[in-house]
Amino acid sequence: MNRHTIALLAALALSAADYGSAATTARPKVTPPKRVQPAAQAKPQPKEEPAQVPSLSPMIKRVAPAVVYVTVSGTVQAQVEDNPFFDEPAARPFRGAGSGVIVDSVNGYIITNAHVVEGATDIIVTLADDRQVPAQVKARDSRSDIALLQVKSANLVQIPLGDSSKLEVGDYVVAIGNPFGLQHTVTSGIVSALGRSGINPENFEDFIQTDASINMGNSGGALVNLKGELIGINTAIVSRTGDNSGIGFAIPVNMVKTIYEQLLRYGSVKRGVLGVNIYTMTPDDAENLGVTGIHGAVVSQVIEGSTAESAGIKTGDIITSINSAAIHSAAELRNTIGLMRAGDQVEINLLREGKPRKLTATITEATEAAQTADNGPIHRGLKGAELADGDGGVLVKSVEDASLAAQAGLRTNDVIIAVNRARIAKVKDLRDQAKDAKALWLDVRRAGRSLLIVVR
Repeated sequence: MNRHTIALLAALALSAADYGSAATTARPKVTPPKRVQPAAQAKPQPKEEPAQVPSLSPMIKRVAPAVVYVTVSGTVQAQVEDNPFFDEPAARPFRGAGSGVIVDSVNGYIITNAHVVEGATDIIVTLADDRQVPAQVKARDSRSDIALLQVKSANLVQIPLGDSSKLEVGDYVVAIGNPFGLQHTVTSGIVSALGRSGINPENFEDFIQTDASINMGNSGGALVNLKGELIGINTAIVSRTGDNSGIGFAIPVNMVKTIYEQLLRYGSVKRGVLGVNIYTMTPDDAENLGVTGIHGAVVSQVIEGSTAESAGIKTGDIITSINSAAIHSAAELRNTIGLMRAGDQVEINLLREGKPRKLTATITEATEAAQTADNGPIHRGLKGAELADGDGGVLVKSVEDASLAAQAGLRTNDVIIAVNRARIAKVKDLRDQAKDAKALWLDVRRAGRSLLIVVR
């Protein structure tokens, strides 16, 4: 190989080397992909549960077995209609129904209304599991409309008792009973008002008012709070038709407890008395006495030899509280004292000639005379009239609209000067004349005129 050939080959080799280098440089540089770390697996999200809808069902399931259906039967004396030959009443059978609440499952004690079992000779209680057992009346108190029944049966469920003093207007409540025989009917509502009275002036009343539907057959049933605690015994309604109108009344459980304990212990209610006649102070009275804005019960008479006289209470005193509990009316004072036991000591706050005083009295047991002295009804025809000792007779302080006294013709500020032709000067004289009298012939002085009013 000559020198020229070697030089040519060397040149070709060098040229090939340069081309390879250029080709290599021209290729795009490929960057190897970064290694991607596997993402951490997300925790599984909990399955979203649907929102819980509030329900009274769990509470009702606990409480309802303590509410029973009460059916009664017996005979009642009634006038024979459309029979001119028989003027005397004859015995007629009757049937009725209501509700009751088991308060002691061990001894089988059931609370119901006294009017549910009045006159009944046969009482059957139907339990929540449809068992039917006979019941007997252990004791009853018509003036509070409470009766205590007893049954002998196993596996009873009793209701827990609440505290009605903690109730407030607007609290939710549930009524459980047997309206029209529809067993274990549940209705709900609120507390519409507290401290209602005047449904029956002869009775001791301090009702819870509710708009929970209450109908015939609910009497004696349970009014419970949302905890399932008994706070009242359903008792009455206000209605023009006899059906629910949104105004129902229940006896507060705290009053029920007091009556229940006395019925168990004594077989009757031993009511205490102070020995005073009282009336509710009106705004006009308060203004005249210079105690505007004060509420209370005015003492119109202190019975001679009574515990009120011993304690130093005087006519004209305004009782404003008992044991620190405010008194707003005569009915409230009557209920407060009437539910106390003989021997209880009470602290009485009152106003005398505008000045506050504090007295202590010991409640005495009520005799028949003492019960009428403590503002009990003087006569059926005078229901709804508040009476006080006046100038030359008995002053009619006020008359409730549509009451028997109003229907008879009595008006506020009338002065009764004679009863059945006997002159009277004080309420005590009126009571004495009214005792056992079927009708009262009242000589009344009104705005300078004399009137004769007959009440029956």
